[in-house]
Amino acid sequence: MTHNLLFAGVGGQGVVLASEVLALVAAAEGYDVKQGEVHGAAQRGGAVVSHIRFGARVYSPLNLRGQVDVMLAFEKLEAVRHAHYLKPGGVIIVNDHRIEPTYLNTTVKYPDDPIGFMKTKPFRVLTVNATEIARRLGNERVASLVMLGAVSKFIPLKAETWDSVLRQRIPAKFLELNQRAFAEGQRALQ
Repeated sequence: MTHNLLFAGVGGQGVVLASEVLALVAAAEGYDVKQGEVHGAAQRGGAVVSHIRFGARVYSPLNLRGQVDVMLAFEKLEAVRHAHYLKPGGVIIVNDHRIEPTYLNTTVKYPDDPIGFMKTKPFRVLTVNATEIARRLGNERVASLVMLGAVSKFIPLKAETWDSVLRQRIPAKFLELNQRAFAEGQRALQ
């Protein structure tokens, strides 16, 4: 079985870090892993999308539309923009956070209720206020680890492997904060 995930957000939200950690955890457990990112104008707050696929044998890093099992949306509008990748019955975990895209103007507005719109689709929509949780922990930048903790509940990877990879990948001075953020993300969906 191949596990197909898609992470979507805005530059600076930690989409690439989160997808890298997930890929490392899957590889550490012996899975064949493929990962591919589309950065766009990410450094200027543009869209960032990361495809992660793992299983016994994976041939392509890119997910096909309608085939993603679990999507992690780091921002509400990015959930809507990339939902076409989800398969019917797939799970989307949305950070209940709004970032105004640079292309919005007087004629193009941010949608009124992106999460409500998503709930009309054939997906399981779960929300996490990862940005607020991260602020409570003292650093908004760990929202990506809150989101990663939330998605960890939907993929078959062992807790000890997650912990081992976090210890390897996160600098020691930030490790404890990131571990707390990951644990808060897991609790947010219980």
